[in-house]
Amino acid sequence: MTKPVGFIGIGLMGAGFTKRLIDQGYEVVGYDIDDTKLDAAAEWGVRRAASPAEIAGMCDIVCVCVTTSKAVAAVVSGEGGLISAGSLTDTVIVDFSTTEMAVTKELAAAVARAGGAFIDAPVSGGPPAAETGALAIMAGGDEAAMATVREVLEALGKLSHMGPTGAGQATKLVNQALCLTNYCIVAEGLRIAEAYGVDTGKIPDALSPGLANSAVLQSVYPRMVARDYAPRGYARQILKDLEMLHEATKEQHLSLPMTGQALTLFRMLVAQGKSELDGAAVVTLLPEPGSEG
Repeated sequence: MTKPVGFIGIGLMGAGFTKRLIDQGYEVVGYDIDDTKLDAAAEWGVRRAASPAEIAGMCDIVCVCVTTSKAVAAVVSGEGGLISAGSLTDTVIVDFSTTEMAVTKELAAAVARAGGAFIDAPVSGGPPAAETGALAIMAGGDEAAMATVREVLEALGKLSHMGPTGAGQATKLVNQALCLTNYCIVAEGLRIAEAYGVDTGKIPDALSPGLANSAVLQSVYPRMVARDYAPRGYARQILKDLEMLHEATKEQHLSLPMTGQALTLFRMLVAQGKSELDGAAVVTLLPEPGSEG
């Protein structure tokens, strides 16, 4: 690859992504609305761009990893966005964000009109997996665009091409239903172990061969035990994803009582002023055994 990979959004996930790409030998040009994040990224070799439009003029593959659907739209089609650079011929935009499906399809159509291609490729695994290349990557888009970016995406994790535009985001809805409700169930499991005096730290290893095992049990539960709520991802982002899941599935008239309960719990967590903590902090909503709360 002769041109650098563009990367827009260098937060917790974007930092992991760009470190991994550079470690794998790619040149990376980055942009973030927060200059301090660009300053930090320069330390591991990311070249600074002044805008998404500038990145579009330099790169054939442009990755986006931002927090909201509104932010994705601004990056792609807003003032100074990728489309404002002019023709996007031979450019493939990869959206790693968890984005509303309607927005995904609108942006894909706009990018196509500008001559480029758009792939929705939400991920699961968190910042550590981004940095080690161990993410689950769920992609939607056409075969030709996938062929262009496959090598880059496979350097970042396990790539699954799920179908046409929007299929990646649909698969992420499944992921969020399974994963984010599990935060709440694992928290309940911790409280049970505490109530009966079990060595809580032994639970993940003891249950690892059985059907109760999960990535959340192995990675999030230990942080609950340690009361370690430093953000690997933010509670506000989990709430955003659960709200998106709720709205999307409501359109399909689906009944999802477990995800509805998780949504309520994360609304409560954020309402308590804990939006900037890790999602593991959901355990704080459950009174500890022996407490009066």
